[in-house]
Amino acid sequence: MNHRSKMIGALLAGGTALAAAVGGGAPAAAHPFGPPTTARVVVDGSRVDISWQPAEDDWVALGQSLGAFEDPSAGPVATQLTGEQKLQQSAAVRDYLRERITVSQHGQPCRGELKPLDGLLAQGARLTFDCPAPVRTLDITLTALTDLNQAYRTILRAESASPAETLYTAAADTHQVDFTQSGGGLGPATALAFGVGAAAVLGVLLVLLSRRRTRSTA
Repeated sequence: MNHRSKMIGALLAGGTALAAAVGGGAPAAAHPFGPPTTARVVVDGSRVDISWQPAEDDWVALGQSLGAFEDPSAGPVATQLTGEQKLQQSAAVRDYLRERITVSQHGQPCRGELKPLDGLLAQGARLTFDCPAPVRTLDITLTALTDLNQAYRTILRAESASPAETLYTAAADTHQVDFTQSGGGLGPATALAFGVGAAAVLGVLLVLLSRRRTRSTA
């Protein structure tokens, strides 16, 4: 872990240090020109699960912009809570995530629920959506962080879907993801297991055939 990561981790662990570092200033800790934020979507019937996981310093910038942290120059700073806990308890942060991570099916919004933000630094923000019908295609919108800086990008990874990875930007914040492209085919692990099993059966057949030929010759 480099010095920058250690510093950000310390800020999020300590409420006073965090408030003093970010209160009243610009979100300089953010890194919109670094690696893209990541998100993952998993579909099960009509249910959709999305996890969105920005870097720690982006959580700092987001919390600062939404007023999750106190401004030391405006009054006392609560020291009983860590920076992560202040993010978890912020109604503004929760509303922001609900508004900027959305899913729709055939033009109809899927009803979303933000899960508790426990362990958000390790697990990210997790949302569950209930769609009107079993999912085939979805329009997924991700606009988080681009209001802070339009250079932010998010890569969405979708299991058993096409495309498997989608890049979200300020100019392209909604994409359609097709979950029918797998076509019931074998996944890598299943295909490997099938291949190993088929090879074993073929090996047994070859042994039996060889024995049969040996007996016939004798």
